[in-house]
Amino acid sequence: MCGIIMEIIRSIQNRIYEIRGERVMLDRDLAALYETETKALNLAVKRNIKRFPADFMFQLTREEVEGIRLQNETSKEGGALRLQNETSKGRGGTRYLPYAFTEQGVAMLSGILNSDRAISMNIAIMRAFVEIRRIVLQQNDLKEQLREIKARLGEHDVQLNHIYDAMENLLDEKAAQRKWEDRERIGFKK
Repeated sequence: MCGIIMEIIRSIQNRIYEIRGERVMLDRDLAALYETETKALNLAVKRNIKRFPADFMFQLTREEVEGIRLQNETSKEGGALRLQNETSKGRGGTRYLPYAFTEQGVAMLSGILNSDRAISMNIAIMRAFVEIRRIVLQQNDLKEQLREIKARLGEHDVQLNHIYDAMENLLDEKAAQRKWEDRERIGFKK
């Protein structure tokens, strides 16, 4: 059971992107997890738009979509991100740029989507965000530890250089003393 949960969380983590300095999930990925259509998810959000301020949800630009598409192609994890075709109007339909939901936006979705699947997926998604935050904190802690080690090594390098210089000075003094003692003496000899 725990293995299945971890697998779900890993699957969710692969669907979390960093965009505009925020960790977000795309509407199409959330719709797939909730087993609903992207169009239905977005309509539910639009009916409750007051719950989704700009720091909870925003629409991607074409450049951001292209960046994610390139990221997916190089990561081998996911396929290419396509602009979604939410409503068909005439030939080819109207294309919309996807919406991105921050962690708070995903939490707010739980208030407007009440299916059992949506509730269980929201819990798994929140766990995935928490796990990512834990990993990032560990990495930051390791970076800080490496900085401290580097600083200590730098201090040790300075101390070792002082010791080396002192030893060199002692050896120079000993060499000078030997030269003085081994010099040819002048004057009376016994």
